[in-house]
Amino acid sequence: MADKETFDLECRDLVRRYGQFAAVDTVSFGVPQGDFFSILGPSGCGKTTILRMMAGFDQPTSGDILIKGRSVLGVAPNKRPVNMVFQHLALFPMMTVAENIAYGLLRKGINKSEIAVKVQSALERMDLPTSGDKTINQLSGGQRQRVAIARCLVLEPAALLLDEPLGALDLKLREHMKVELKQLQDQFETTFVYITHDQSEALVMSNRVAVMNAGKFEQIGTPQELYYNPATAFVAGFVGDTNRWHGKIHGQDKDGVKVVSGDGVELLATAVGDKAINEGDQVDIFVRPESVILSLDESRVSAMDNHIHGQLISILFNGANSRALVRDPATGGELDVALPQTGEFSSLTRGQDVYLGWGKEQAQAFLAAEPV
Repeated sequence: MADKETFDLECRDLVRRYGQFAAVDTVSFGVPQGDFFSILGPSGCGKTTILRMMAGFDQPTSGDILIKGRSVLGVAPNKRPVNMVFQHLALFPMMTVAENIAYGLLRKGINKSEIAVKVQSALERMDLPTSGDKTINQLSGGQRQRVAIARCLVLEPAALLLDEPLGALDLKLREHMKVELKQLQDQFETTFVYITHDQSEALVMSNRVAVMNAGKFEQIGTPQELYYNPATAFVAGFVGDTNRWHGKIHGQDKDGVKVVSGDGVELLATAVGDKAINEGDQVDIFVRPESVILSLDESRVSAMDNHIHGQLISILFNGANSRALVRDPATGGELDVALPQTGEFSSLTRGQDVYLGWGKEQAQAFLAAEPV
C-alpha cells in the first residue's frame, strides 16, 4: 500500500455509533491520488455513513479523517476539498446545463471569463460540447449523470464521493454508465470514492474495493483478489456467484480437507482464510459456477477430486453468460454451472443426465459463518 503521505483521502480507526449501535466499527483505509476506490456491501452495512463522514455531513464518534494529509474533523462540508454526487443528482431544473456546471465556481467567486472557459472545457470532456444552453429536462438520464459529475469535477476536488449514483438508472443505461464513469475518472485523473451494493459496478470500475459487512471491512483488494482469493466466507459468498455447501471436516492432510455436507455429499476442498481449520469443525465451501466442468460423458470427470451425476433442470440463456441449473438426484441439491461457449451444449434438454466435476483447488473451505 502507498505511504500515507501519498493518500488523497484517509480514514483512521473510524467509528460512528448511534447509542449502542456501531454503524461504522473501527474502519481504516487510504485512497491514493487518482485511485477509483469502491466500498461494496449490503444495505445497512455502514458504507453511506462513511461517505457522509468524509463529506462532513456526519461526524465520527472517534477516529480521524484526513484529506491530502490534513485532518478535516470539525471542518464544514463546504470547506472540505471534496464533492459529492448523490443518487438523485440534485441538479437545478431552472438552470441551463452550463449554469448548473458553473454554480460551484460562481460560489467560489471565480471571474466569469474563467468560468466560461472551465465550463466549456468540462462540456467537451463530458462529450456535451453543444449542450450548455439546454435545460436539464432536455437531457437523457446518462447526460444528466455527466452534468452532475462535471459540476463537481470542474471544482478540481481532492476526491469525488459518489453515493450509488447509478441506482436510479435503467439496466441498459446503468451498464453503459459503468464503462463511461471509469473512462471519465481516467480522463480527469481525479480520486473517486464510490459506494454501492452492486458487485458488478464495483468490480468493473474499481482499482480497489473494500467489502463491508456490519460496520466493518471484511477485505480490501483488487477486484481480482476479492473474486479469486476471498479472505472470508462473507466475501466468497457476496462477491460473484457461487455454489455453497455447509458441512463438517472428516479428515485433512497437507493437500486439502475432506468434508461431509449436511445432506451427505462428500467433498474435497482447500482450506482458506486466516483461521485454522481442524477435524470436526463446521465449514462453508464455495465453488464458482465457471470452475465446474460440465460433460455428457462420465469418464471426462470421473477422475476429478469432486464429481457428481445430475439432471439438468433449467437453462438460463444469456448469450456468453448462459448458465445451467443441475440437480443432484441423491440429495436434491442444485448447482449453478457456467455453460462453455463452444456450442457443444446448445442442444441440452431439461431432464437430461449430465456429469459435473471440479478440483479441490476450486473448492474453498472457510470456517462456518452466518449465511449471506
